[in-house]
Amino acid sequence: MQPTITIPQNWEYPRFTLGQRTKQGLIIGIEYNPASTLLAHEYGNSWRYTVMPDKNSGEIRHYSDDQIQRLSFAEIQQQLQAEIEEYQELIKVLQQEFVTITGDRNNG
Repeated sequence: MQPTITIPQNWEYPRFTLGQRTKQGLIIGIEYNPASTLLAHEYGNSWRYTVMPDKNSGEIRHYSDDQIQRLSFAEIQQQLQAEIEEYQELIKVLQQEFVTITGDRNNG
């Protein structure tokens, strides 16, 4: 069963989605600041996004709708290609480790 998120009718829909890549980083959280709350007074009555600028860092940042910038199609392709290459290198290392371990086991 797919998880379902229901947004109240009087709230606007968020401009960005969980897992979306942006110029600021990867969106890992979304929250809404309803009108007449302290957070809405401080940040505005809008969506706020929790963004991880770098997947290798524990740092997270928070941005409002107007502070997030979409990536171009070419930028997304470039990021994905770099990530694919990184994982392919990791697979090679793991395969070599596997061969070494199974070779030692068969010879021992």
